Amino acid sequence: MPKSSPVRQADLTAILRWRAATQGNTEAYTYLQDGEAAEVNLTYAELDQAARAIAGTLQQLGAKGERVLLLFPPGLAYITAFYGCLYAGAVAVPAYPPRQNRSLLRLQSIVADAQASFVLTSAAILARVEEWLPQNPDLAKLQWLSTDTIDSAAAAFWSEPDIRPETLAFLQYTSGSTALPKGVMVSHGNLMHNQEVIRTACAHTEQSTFVGWLPLYHDMGLIGNVMQPLYLGSRCVLLSPVAFLQRPLRWLQAISRYRGQTSGGPNFAYELCVRKIAPEERARLDLSSWRIAFNGAEPVRQETLARFAAAFADCGFRRESFYPCYGLAEATLFVAGGAPGRSLSAVRVAREALAKGRLSAALEEGQSLVSCGQPQLEQQIVIVNPDSRQRCAPGEIGEIWLSGGSVAAGYWNRPAETEAVFRARVAGTDEGPFLRTGDLGAWHGGELFVTGRLKDLIIIRGRNHYPQDIEFTVERSDAALRPGCVAAFTRETEAGEEQLVIVQEVENRNRQRGAELIEKIRAAVAEEHELLPVGVALIKPGSIPKTSSGKIQRRACRAAYLQGELEIVAQWQAATLPPATEDGEQSTARPGSVEELEGWLLDLTARRMNLSRAELDAQLPLARHGLDSLVRSNWRTSSKLNWDFRFHPLSRCKA
Repeated sequence: MPKSSPVRQADLTAILRWRAATQGNTEAYTYLQDGEAAEVNLTYAELDQAARAIAGTLQQLGAKGERVLLLFPPGLAYITAFYGCLYAGAVAVPAYPPRQNRSLLRLQSIVADAQASFVLTSAAILARVEEWLPQNPDLAKLQWLSTDTIDSAAAAFWSEPDIRPETLAFLQYTSGSTALPKGVMVSHGNLMHNQEVIRTACAHTEQSTFVGWLPLYHDMGLIGNVMQPLYLGSRCVLLSPVAFLQRPLRWLQAISRYRGQTSGGPNFAYELCVRKIAPEERARLDLSSWRIAFNGAEPVRQETLARFAAAFADCGFRRESFYPCYGLAEATLFVAGGAPGRSLSAVRVAREALAKGRLSAALEEGQSLVSCGQPQLEQQIVIVNPDSRQRCAPGEIGEIWLSGGSVAAGYWNRPAETEAVFRARVAGTDEGPFLRTGDLGAWHGGELFVTGRLKDLIIIRGRNHYPQDIEFTVERSDAALRPGCVAAFTRETEAGEEQLVIVQEVENRNRQRGAELIEKIRAAVAEEHELLPVGVALIKPGSIPKTSSGKIQRRACRAAYLQGELEIVAQWQAATLPPATEDGEQSTARPGSVEELEGWLLDLTARRMNLSRAELDAQLPLARHGLDSLVRSNWRTSSKLNWDFRFHPLSRCKA
């Protein structure tokens, strides 16, 4: 860092005050109101003044140490309110304004869990919510403040709080992809440590211009796009998530116009750009300044990155700019990443080995995994068997455990869960405490490869399947299926058997193709994963349950599917067939003709896979119907006849 850097300051409020004193007229943040050209700017001095006024008001009301909910639309007011909370010694609770009943329920759960006392919001939102506050007493009892109406003279009432590394800075509520949201207790020390981790890993400097569209209530948007530029003394250009989603070109236009060096998002953002930005629009872009194209928060797809690099190569985008990384809210944000500017590191692993919990190189076709590099700045990652809690060998998949200065103190007001998640130790040793991330991964070649979520793992007939892999197969099966809007999960039969279900959003203009799209999904999953879904539901665009950060809520989707609450436009469910005969199959008498043989085999296949006879095609390979190797093996060993099932079409199977 340059000699003028204040990184040795105790906390981010001290850094902001230092910036205001030495770089007061420097533009810190630019917000594009329309996502394109309508700029609103905020200098370091203006940010410091606004934060002091908000803090002075909060301190006058006794908010020091209290939880303060932030409800703002995307924009600079969110930033001034957040720093106002830090300046006041209050605990910020980033959230987003309720738009419908579902988000109101989430807001109520956050308010109750955080035991919030105050709400900072805008005058426009306050006017809107006042209509439904009388029907929501838990929210009505909070003290609501509009930052629009706070007089700048209130800054005179501000007094510097006593902030130490262990002082709680804010509660980052987890996105709730697998459970109800929990408040991660992020301290000022955590923030300072993670800012240095990000700076070191990405080799950022004062000249690193950031461009971002990620939500400011989410850790990647708030800590990565807002706090890191302040830490560096550089500039950040922001646009709203909606502006990006409506027209992905706006993101790349901002990078091109402002010469952005660091920008990124989840994998779906890159996929969306490839799909939605036309060649003639690409021709007007200059992406040669883009040095760190980070990709995190969901599985990184090598195929997506290859398509993006090819599509935007003529715009000056360099493949070496891709920066896959790994992080989570419980570790503040950033955990692991590679060296900037290096070639993408990926391996192709055998699917059979992956299903058995190992990374083994595939000789031919296999599953591609992208490296997330190594932990940074003395953080430690160990891969541990989640059941035995013993270390895994290199190449063996286990749960990712983490220790280091960025690991948060725990979950707010949840001591039992904090103990279980943040205080883990390797069995038979004194190693620890570690944070149990709930993510699955392995070491391979000295680098971290993330394979999925522990709680979302699908186990069918003893084989492991990662839902994101199945979902990727589904969304690639037809362009009418919306990428990033699919959920794969299981339902349980009365006998305790897990069965696969797929829920996928479909573009409105393609609803009439429902039966065709469902058949494509079933065929793709059967051929790629040797699994046959027992249910496929196509639903309206924008209706699949997602977290506030855009991740699929598989549990919520499963619950909605089972309760019949999805907005379904087309669906298919496996037929319920009558019970088998005493020996578990139909008659084992040897068929007398080719026609009888084919009929017998079709009946047997239909029964094994919960299909009706009419749904089978004798000309297709067995694998296309989802007849996996385990079922075929069981048939060979249990049948009184010696049939060669392999992958041949049913019409070619011989005795």
